[in-house]
Amino acid sequence: MAAVNLMPVETAIEQLLEVAALRARSRRVSLEDALGRALAEPLLAEFSVPGFDNSAMDGYAVNTADCLGAEAVLPVSMTIAAGHPIRVLPRGSAARIFTGAPVPQGADAVVMQESVIREKDGRVRLLRSPITGENLRRAGHDIAAGTEVLPAGKLLSAQDLGLAASLGRTSLCIREPLRVAIINTGDEVVAPGQPLRSGQIYDSNGFTLVGLLKNLGMEPIRVGIVADSLPATVHALQQAVAQADCVISTGGVSVGEADFVKDAVEQLGRLSLWKLAIKPGKPFSFGWLGEVPFFGLPGNPVAVFVTFLVLVKPFLLKMQGIQGSPQTGYPVRAGFRVEEPGTRQEYLRVRLEAREGEVPVAVLYPDQSSSVLTSLSWAEGLAIVPAGKVVRPGELLSYLPFRGLL
Repeated sequence: MAAVNLMPVETAIEQLLEVAALRARSRRVSLEDALGRALAEPLLAEFSVPGFDNSAMDGYAVNTADCLGAEAVLPVSMTIAAGHPIRVLPRGSAARIFTGAPVPQGADAVVMQESVIREKDGRVRLLRSPITGENLRRAGHDIAAGTEVLPAGKLLSAQDLGLAASLGRTSLCIREPLRVAIINTGDEVVAPGQPLRSGQIYDSNGFTLVGLLKNLGMEPIRVGIVADSLPATVHALQQAVAQADCVISTGGVSVGEADFVKDAVEQLGRLSLWKLAIKPGKPFSFGWLGEVPFFGLPGNPVAVFVTFLVLVKPFLLKMQGIQGSPQTGYPVRAGFRVEEPGTRQEYLRVRLEAREGEVPVAVLYPDQSSSVLTSLSWAEGLAIVPAGKVVRPGELLSYLPFRGLL
């Protein structure tokens, strides 16, 4: 059963993606600067690649009509290397040709050099009859002129840059990084490097979020640590809105007397989502500060990490114009048991243990508290336990690997 009045995770993701709108600006950059950026417009081929029939290997270009019968013997009329202009093959002859060189007009096959004997008089003896099209790379077999090579929204990889270069491009139109403001709340939170007083802790959430945002190719903006007061929280949110495309806060979203984020957001804008059936991360909230989207994440470090990956990341990717859909995970076997069914969908920190010929087994970190940050460094991913489910060892669970999420 689901927790009373708590929205299921899947419903929250659907609602978030419905209102996420492209916000990133676009600009043209050199190929070298486009790596890891989202393509702002489709990449179209203005010509075919390759632009001519060429040889797939070193050998001899021939017309198969001249090679009928056993061990045909042909004179060598020319030599063609890569980069040479296209020539015409005289009938009844062969052309010495090298890998990547343009196939001469009149030739319809390349015989690999291992299938040829060079006679003393310079002619070549073919040890077998070639087949039409053999060892030829036809014009456009990689890319046909006029086709869409890369779609808008593609996150550009190293191989994508090489593909664009093969089309003669020196620059691409990309989406600029989203600017995402980070606010960390709490009188107990202190920046690393400062002395700790009794009852204080160092800020880890801000650095976790900076890393997560940079992994997505986005620009984090640190607004700073905000004291637990309504005026301070309102002022920090106003600062964030003035310089960011999206605002993320951590802590202060519950209903305690020292939690002011909810009231501050409602003073400046509105909340659309609040409290989800997710563990960790129930106090998660989403709303708007004017036209700027706002995410209020819980204060516990594991809850920050999980809610960002599951809920915030898909929203930001859509804002950035990056194609794709939320990761759904793949099946693994539970190497643990859950005796008591929970009322919220739970994301457990696990490692995978490979077993030959079997589905990998998820091994549980012993302390699943949302304050235990070491569990995230130890784990390789998250095992999802739906609300109301009892888990027995060996049962299949959906698994989200960090390698695909980060």
